[in-house]
Amino acid sequence: MPHPVDVHVGHTIRNTRRARALTQQMLAAQVGVKFQQIQKYETGANRVSASRLWEIAQVLDVPVSHFFEKYDPNASKSDERTS
Repeated sequence: MPHPVDVHVGHTIRNTRRARALTQQMLAAQVGVKFQQIQKYETGANRVSASRLWEIAQVLDVPVSHFFEKYDPNASKSDERTS
């Protein structure tokens, strides 16, 4: 099961990419990976390394901290308690 932080970061990548009107293919080409890797990042199936997250942030023109904004660590803990 993906870690809640990985899922949050992935969703933020997706939302930011869409807001910039970029396809997965376009982002992948600029970052230097295949679009399937972007898909895996966006779903949280694969973790994004620090260096790759920095590259994605550069392409999307946001600070790396952008991907962690609005993350509530307590929300994931309460989800774990109810499962």
